[in-house]
Amino acid sequence: MLALVAGAGALAAAGVISYGAVSPSSQLFGRTFVAAGSGSRQLALTFDDGPNDPHTLRLLEILARHEVKATFFMIGRFVRERPEIARAVAQAGHVIGNHTDTHPNLFFASGAGLARELDGCEKALTDTVGEHSKLFRPPFGLRRPGTLRAVAGRGLTTVMWSVTSFDWRLPTAEAIERRVVRQVRGGGVILLHDGGHRHMGVNRAPTVAAAERLIERYKGEGYSFATIPEMMANRGAAEPQR
Repeated sequence: MLALVAGAGALAAAGVISYGAVSPSSQLFGRTFVAAGSGSRQLALTFDDGPNDPHTLRLLEILARHEVKATFFMIGRFVRERPEIARAVAQAGHVIGNHTDTHPNLFFASGAGLARELDGCEKALTDTVGEHSKLFRPPFGLRRPGTLRAVAGRGLTTVMWSVTSFDWRLPTAEAIERRVVRQVRGGGVILLHDGGHRHMGVNRAPTVAAAERLIERYKGEGYSFATIPEMMANRGAAEPQR
């Protein structure tokens, strides 16, 4: 009996750790920004794993045409590989955040390894675009106890998401749009990808097309689009003073 109880306890603990490490909405291992709240009529488009040639530039054309600003979480090694694309994102007025230097699984990263990843990406961004946001998104959304404390210790705010597009495995813009639409409830942070973490040149044409479809759809329904800092500021202004 004691063995069964101990086993059940171990399974429960493993489940809690798994939830805290994997779930985008979990706050178990530290505070993160997930969404503005279901009452908001704002949406935030966020793009991970860039800069990517040529799809980041094509995405910039879509965003400019619709006068939408987005938030890009960039990988340091790709910033060094295509600095001109990172600069184009910054010059267009979009927000740029830290997505580590090489996109490792941070759940298994040592303290020194995490520091190298954060600092390497920060240096790449500063050297390339100058001043940028103090936002951070963990690769794969994975973290463990201590990860977010280390991130906060560097003055970075961790940003997760409330809407997962699955654009890395869905083959068409229509499929990506359907997946997003099923999850949007207002105030959502939408996870999309303008690049791929393994190499430069990953095909993100379906994501680019899906982004335009989503902008047209939700603008037609009376939503507006915001960057993550704008959404944070608006949520803070709407919260009651304590």
